[in-house]
Amino acid sequence: MTGLFSGGVRMLHEEAVELTLQSLLAYWDRHEHVAVAWSGGKDSSATLTLIIHLIEAGYLPRPARLHVFYADTRQELPPIQRAADLMIALLKTRDWIEVTVVCAPLDKRFMVYILGRGVPPPNNNTLRWCTRQIKVEPMAEALGEAIAAMPGTALMITGVREGESAVRDGRIAMSCSKDGAECGQGWYQQVLPEAKGIKGRIATLAPILHWRVCTVWDWLRIYAPRPEFGRWPTAILADAYGGDDAEEVNARTGCIGCPLAAKDTALDVICDMPAWSHLAPLKELKPLYRWMREPAQRLRKSGVERLKDGSIAKNPQRMGPLTLEARSIALEQILDIQRRAHVDLINSEEEARIRELIAARTFPDKWAGDEPRADRWLDAVYQDGSVQPILFRDLVGS
Repeated sequence: MTGLFSGGVRMLHEEAVELTLQSLLAYWDRHEHVAVAWSGGKDSSATLTLIIHLIEAGYLPRPARLHVFYADTRQELPPIQRAADLMIALLKTRDWIEVTVVCAPLDKRFMVYILGRGVPPPNNNTLRWCTRQIKVEPMAEALGEAIAAMPGTALMITGVREGESAVRDGRIAMSCSKDGAECGQGWYQQVLPEAKGIKGRIATLAPILHWRVCTVWDWLRIYAPRPEFGRWPTAILADAYGGDDAEEVNARTGCIGCPLAAKDTALDVICDMPAWSHLAPLKELKPLYRWMREPAQRLRKSGVERLKDGSIAKNPQRMGPLTLEARSIALEQILDIQRRAHVDLINSEEEARIRELIAARTFPDKWAGDEPRADRWLDAVYQDGSVQPILFRDLVGS
């Protein structure tokens, strides 16, 4: 492979690519099937396009079928979604690649779950439900169904890379010697805990584990778009990470207006670009999510809530789901935002389902919908079980 990746503004680290190839070759033939988990982000996009190039250039044996699972959260930043749509179209021109677009079931999608069922937007402290529900679990289920219908085992390739997350790096360090993996051969594991019913039939490999972020951007912006490497539309991804300064800014956090991020740097950066300035109304999402989490928009448990053993629940006056009124208001505001931004946050199927669930007075389990609003009176519960009404505003002002 000497000289194959030279040229451009900056030389791609050939040693990094060579190590990736060695990692793939070490495990490629151990499994009957090969699949790629693709989120649409920079790391998984680099992994996917590089693997296809290595196959088409003859460095990797071409599998009878390469399975690509794309995680569509329905909340992706527009530049990333546009790049994904264009890449899917190119992938489908190859008859040996099968693309599966994975989306959460209708009632578990981000907007339907919040506005239809009434579950408040996620937060980092008590209710971080989004990633697992709209991305991890649907991908694991789709993979499980696909593998269950195939004989033998499968190798699932991911874009996991060291340096992206301290928590992730800790997991990598603890797992580097599992399942016969050797240092320098990627992060190989024979366990995918989220995929139920296919234990022992799937392994994961992270072949760009060792890549630095500059290597990722060299591939995406300089090499992958070239005809000899596939003419992939990956340069668009840079817009979601900071444009010309993507490597330094690294802005993308996840979903549009992510409620878990202190600041939506990615959206701010994108909206400053002339090509994406029409997305400015999307900046109204984060304040709307904060509004939905306020007590005035939510219900709360009242009185004493006792467990089966008779003891008092630890959080008897906890705040809960969104009121029907708040959900209806938020729905209209989000529909207005997406009209002005020319994006598809809630499609017609999701809007119809949200309205149906609101009309049916749907609430999460253990909530009837007749509980008091959370900004009104509360019952102060004491150790002896006695109750004294107090005003919520008295608690706030104390």
